[in-house]
Amino acid sequence: MGSEARKAVVLFSGGLDSATVLALAREQGFALHALSVAYGQRHDAELAAARRIAERAGVVEHRLIQVNLDAFGGSALTDRRIDVPETPSEGVPVTYVPARNTLFLSLALGWAEVIGARDIFVGVNAVDYSGYPDCRPAFIEAFERLARVATKAGAEGQSFVVHAPLIKMSKADIVRTGTRLGVDYAQTVSCYQADAEGRACGRCDACRLRREGFAAAGLADPTRYVGQR
Repeated sequence: MGSEARKAVVLFSGGLDSATVLALAREQGFALHALSVAYGQRHDAELAAARRIAERAGVVEHRLIQVNLDAFGGSALTDRRIDVPETPSEGVPVTYVPARNTLFLSLALGWAEVIGARDIFVGVNAVDYSGYPDCRPAFIEAFERLARVATKAGAEGQSFVVHAPLIKMSKADIVRTGTRLGVDYAQTVSCYQADAEGRACGRCDACRLRREGFAAAGLADPTRYVGQR
């Protein structure tokens, strides 16, 4: 990658979607600065996956920031007293983490401004997803407007672009895209209650969407499930 490559901050959880986004940003020639957040999530095995994948993806830098959203709770992902649902539900599910993507994008925006990047990548999806309000196009558009008025760079006439390349893609299309780009999905962790080794439960919403995506794409599911050898 040339020294003149534009810098981009990529929010990178270590899951299927963010690994695909990382590969897409790399394909577009960006110098990749990957940002992962330890926010008190019960499925923190995804952070180990993020480290492994980032090392192999040739990123310029991979940062891990700690923000303890478990201090607030309010989500099955940050409060272990709330069970992760294992059947589909109506409305916004209890796995929604209040303001998570707003916080994550704010952290990415801060780092982007420091390193001189004007491009931020995030793996939100509004097609095959759990119904989270902060995964919709309206949210991404609103955050771009905020970035213009909330930063020194914006006040000086520069603009930030929040790239959400998966937002209108089906999970099957995401899997096909990542496969084309050489993403090793066996290394990713998507499960909301993955064990310490990153093995998936096979029952939560994230597991269901992931499994259905591989099936619809006509590709073998490389996910490691609890109980498998």
